[in-house]
Amino acid sequence: MVTLLNKRPYFDYKNYSVPKDNPIHTTGNDRELYEAIKNKVIFCNVVIILAGVYSSYSKWINKEIEIAEYFGKPIIAVEPWGSERTSRIVKEHADRIVKWNTESIVGAIRDLA
Repeated sequence: MVTLLNKRPYFDYKNYSVPKDNPIHTTGNDRELYEAIKNKVIFCNVVIILAGVYSSYSKWINKEIEIAEYFGKPIIAVEPWGSERTSRIVKEHADRIVKWNTESIVGAIRDLA
């Protein structure tokens, strides 16, 4: 998704994702995970969450949703390309649900930011 957004002309954004090489992914406890996510979400205008079926079982996703809602950040659920099954949990909490399409994602960001 970052590649899609980076290639979109006339669209600037800041990626507040917790970097995948951050040790919190493998060595952090639940509290550290919560704080790492919170420290990113507070700066966001919107929170984008992939709505793949795996999301229903991710402790990351649940924390992202909880924190986004606590801070009143709109949630954009992005349905993966070609996906037949998607996360009910993510979609129930989303302010907008879009397909894996640059224009749909950018449009939702602009509408909700």
